[in-house]
Amino acid sequence: MSAPVLTKEEAAIPAGDPIPRKPATRKRLVPYWLLLPGIVWLLVFFVLPLVYQASTSVQTGSLETGFQVTWHFQTYWEALQEYWPQFVRSLLYAGTATVLCLLLGYPLAYLIAFRAGRWRNLLLVLVIAPFFTSFLIRTLAWKTILADDSVVVDALNALHVLDVTSWLGWTEGDRVLATPMAVVCGLTYNFLPFMILPLYTSLERIDGRLHEAAQDLYASPATTFRKVTFPLSMPGVVSGTLLTFIPASGDYVNSELLGSTDTKMVGNVIQSQFLRVLDYPTAAALSFILMAIVLVMVTVYIRRAGTEDLV
Repeated sequence: MSAPVLTKEEAAIPAGDPIPRKPATRKRLVPYWLLLPGIVWLLVFFVLPLVYQASTSVQTGSLETGFQVTWHFQTYWEALQEYWPQFVRSLLYAGTATVLCLLLGYPLAYLIAFRAGRWRNLLLVLVIAPFFTSFLIRTLAWKTILADDSVVVDALNALHVLDVTSWLGWTEGDRVLATPMAVVCGLTYNFLPFMILPLYTSLERIDGRLHEAAQDLYASPATTFRKVTFPLSMPGVVSGTLLTFIPASGDYVNSELLGSTDTKMVGNVIQSQFLRVLDYPTAAALSFILMAIVLVMVTVYIRRAGTEDLV
């Protein structure tokens, strides 16, 4: 009878020592048990509310008589047909605010990552300092900043900036408050940190030796930025734009406090349908339409950006 064939690991074990056994099945399941709380959290606070809202969107009835699931998908078409201007306005305001956040946030993130030195931590604290106060208080502060008799409005008038914005339809004469410009300013300010932090994280990861190599190859600073810095920071650009555009498109606080009836976004309509009109099916349908539009836009954007390495 032939002797059993031993593996290399078993042959290396001295005679008399017990052969180690494979980890028990219970130990292999430990990572899954650690993931269980997160999965339960997502199911309870994300999936179940979505399912409930989906069923609400196909109901008919009223708050007095009760709502019944009648699979009335016509609600989606009616909501989109009636409130399509608010959808267009929301996407326009959110897109404009996202572009402004990128233009303002990229230089600041670049400064913090490469030029701040010992002041880096202080600048990062200043970036997140607005989070130390309420979102509502930060937005209300802009009512004072953009008041008709404020220094900011006087400076814009002196520079004839309001002449251009009024011609574009973003302001009304010498007035900024209760105009699209005021709403976009509020969105830009409130969501700017969501742009700066991913950009800083992406820029901070870039190896400085790449910049030195570009200089050794006689590349100008502009060429170095175009060929090295910006392409390597694309994950931060994509992450920052997504973190800015997605919440901005569904925001209603800035439009409610800084805008007027002519600047209402789809978030204001959803809030009104839920809390004032009490038309829950229409509100739920509007929410799913907005989610679908944003999801399609985000998918196309990520594919066109050419990166899925989000920070």
